[in-house]
Amino acid sequence: MERDQSNDKMLARNRFLLLVVVGGAALAILSLSLQFLNLIPTTPIVEERPFQAADRVVAVALGKSRKRVFPVPHSEEPNHISEAYGYCNTPNRTEQAWEGHSPADYKLLSVQVMIRHGDRYPLYSIPKTKRPSIDCTLSTSRKPSHPLLNSFIGHMGQGSRGHWESPLSSVPRLPNHSACEMGELTQTGVVQHLHNGQLLHHAYKRHNLLPSDWSPRQLWVETTGKSRTLQSGLAFLYGFIPDFDWTRLTVRHQWSTLFCGSACDCPARNRYLEEEQRRQYRFRVADTELEKTYVDMARTLGVLTRQLRAANPIDSLLCHLCHDLSFPCVPMGDTGSGGCLTMAQFAVIRRQQLDDEVDRRRMGLYRKYAILAMYPYLNRTATKMERVAKASEAGRQPRAGGEEVFTLASAHDVTVAPLLSALGLEEARFPRFAARIVFELWKSPPVTQGQAKKKAGKGEKSKTKDGELFIRVLYNGEDVTFHTTFCRSHDRHTSQPLCPLKNFLSFVRKDMFSVVNATSYKEACYRRPG
Repeated sequence: MERDQSNDKMLARNRFLLLVVVGGAALAILSLSLQFLNLIPTTPIVEERPFQAADRVVAVALGKSRKRVFPVPHSEEPNHISEAYGYCNTPNRTEQAWEGHSPADYKLLSVQVMIRHGDRYPLYSIPKTKRPSIDCTLSTSRKPSHPLLNSFIGHMGQGSRGHWESPLSSVPRLPNHSACEMGELTQTGVVQHLHNGQLLHHAYKRHNLLPSDWSPRQLWVETTGKSRTLQSGLAFLYGFIPDFDWTRLTVRHQWSTLFCGSACDCPARNRYLEEEQRRQYRFRVADTELEKTYVDMARTLGVLTRQLRAANPIDSLLCHLCHDLSFPCVPMGDTGSGGCLTMAQFAVIRRQQLDDEVDRRRMGLYRKYAILAMYPYLNRTATKMERVAKASEAGRQPRAGGEEVFTLASAHDVTVAPLLSALGLEEARFPRFAARIVFELWKSPPVTQGQAKKKAGKGEKSKTKDGELFIRVLYNGEDVTFHTTFCRSHDRHTSQPLCPLKNFLSFVRKDMFSVVNATSYKEACYRRPG
């Protein structure tokens, strides 16, 4: 009797331990699954990095494993220097990317990517100061570097074998000045996009998105005519397809930074932009701290305040920050001028820029501009997805040469920023150097209907229903699909955790124009004001 009781106790204890082990394993699997589907945000590892400024040392928190694309709400005063380092986007091999993730057995049909060019030399110079000393030639012995950099340099030397739309054939394929020219892509910018391309290479490798024998039709590359966008696009492409076949590549030219092709004419868009620029001006001149800062900076340099403002000093100061260079100084003069620009002054300008972004969202003028500015690009994106989706239908014969399964648009901040706004991602951070937006088209596995009845012996033939279509939108590697206007209300915790493509198509073709009280692009563009 006592032995039976002892056995019962042992059996109960073993069952309890088994339940604990199984339960723990189940929770671990669930957690990993949710992270795989990007339903649980991961916390970045943070390290402290000191920045040596002319006036003090500032400790800066840097995201090591992942750079967040949405600001983290907190009650403390934001660290504008830390935010600026995020804008620099110093190449970081430990960055995670969520591209290419989906539920099991889903098929990736196409990917469309828009990038901002990488780190560049300033477009403006600060009066009476020396230009930043940066070498824009490429060298594997100089940091930052990349394992692909040397072979990339060699491969660009074969570029004459490619096909180039005018005027791109005359644009240099590599930055090549030992003293950088205004706006020239730096080695950092090249490395940023080699890194980006390599990230996506690994993300999509198992999906066989682009076959090894890809045809010219399957790969679409377009860029503006600036050397920094062309070179950024080529670096990204080389990271994505190392040693790609030049003879199969055509690089297309977009004359507008909005990538609007033949649909650029839109009077209302221009009006909204002018109104937004007036709002921006009024907001800036009302900032007394900013005005005082400009006066102090101008006094230090010995120039007129309006002359300093016109030089857009933040552009050059960001370059100094991103390249760990001391801020500009001028010799002491008889008029009281002289000294160095300071980190505190830089922080005031960055603070005002971030405040302006908040006011911009509140007023809504920029959103209206963005909707009309980016409709042509979004419409082309939607059309390409529809074409690829139709080609994937069961029983359909593929078109000779295939469809465009990978598209790369190499653009500017004035392209990426309105695209984010048009998608409803207005809380996203301003596009950093080498920012990327990715549109993925997915198809679920086919569903077999009637199979259960057949197994039950009723003899009904099973029917196969083609898979459904879904879209994912990612910004700098983070899945932001459910932050977009067209999928914000979708319940992703149902049996279908992805966003239906039809939501995106409806948004592009009609719903997005509700912001400007219209139902079509033509109506929104040409309707008379008032």
